[in-house]
Amino acid sequence: MRLGVIEYIDSAHFLPGHETCGCMHGHTYKVELIIKGEKKETGMVMDFYDLKKALRKTLADYDHRCLNDIIEFPSVENLCESVYNRLKAEIPFPFVLKMWEGKGKWCEIGDL
Repeated sequence: MRLGVIEYIDSAHFLPGHETCGCMHGHTYKVELIIKGEKKETGMVMDFYDLKKALRKTLADYDHRCLNDIIEFPSVENLCESVYNRLKAEIPFPFVLKMWEGKGKWCEIGDL
């Protein structure tokens, strides 16, 4: 069974050496977290509250920040990988993380 939540963060960044994204600009990132697991005797795979709490805790380090202070080259691919690696310590299930950089552009990492 799959279970998912969505959160949002706003962050600024620039991509060093990139023709159009080399100057400071910002995005609203839509962050989708999908876990896979079996229902427990409680009838739930994982409580939505706990899943959102883990995601919010991790995303707090990236929200309203300049991503260049955290990631050397903050492309959506590197950002997604950074958040995914931090979430591994918080989520006890296989999961997929999908990050939307604005509308129509996304990166996904993980296996279900």
